[in-house]
Amino acid sequence: MDNFDYPAIGQRIKQLRKRKGLNQTELAQMLKKSLRTVQKYETGEIEVSIAVVNQIADLLDSTPTYILGYESSSTQIRTLSDVMDFLFKLETVEGIDFKIDVQKPPRSKQWECSISFDGKSMAEFNADMCLFLEQWEDERSELRAYNSTQAAYKRWKEQTLAYYAANAVKCTEPEELDRDERIAKRTEFLEKEYGKSESNE
Repeated sequence: MDNFDYPAIGQRIKQLRKRKGLNQTELAQMLKKSLRTVQKYETGEIEVSIAVVNQIADLLDSTPTYILGYESSSTQIRTLSDVMDFLFKLETVEGIDFKIDVQKPPRSKQWECSISFDGKSMAEFNADMCLFLEQWEDERSELRAYNSTQAAYKRWKEQTLAYYAANAVKCTEPEELDRDERIAKRTEFLEKEYGKSESNE
């Protein structure tokens, strides 16, 4: 969890502890940690594991994302364009590679479109995306089957966002290639895909 500001996390823990009316010794006992460990959490001297962050959030009536200082986007989704804009942004994220699969008549009985991530890809975050989507579908299924509560779903969501908040990503727009560069890349692509080149332009 290298991307976090631990002194700021410590300050939030301290504020929440005081709001709850607890001293450091009481919080340490609740966490089954030493007093010195809690003191170091609050000063930012040591890293707070995500498991401990989740535990503190439960004990102090807060959320893991608040303690870690992660803020999800406050931008409201108002139109279908907002959803599509997010998908366009997804393709600029380095370390994530996805494909779009389109199934429609007459080749298929269904008209289905999906975005998929190859979990065994060399892309740095693809396995994380697959793991997240697998867990998300499990949680959604439990909720749809009335086997879980909205509160439990929200708690899972908070813990998941907190867990991945340390994974910083970089977004880059693809650069425009000149005609010769594009043709060379096209030839390279065709040879890789089909084992032969194809005449272009």
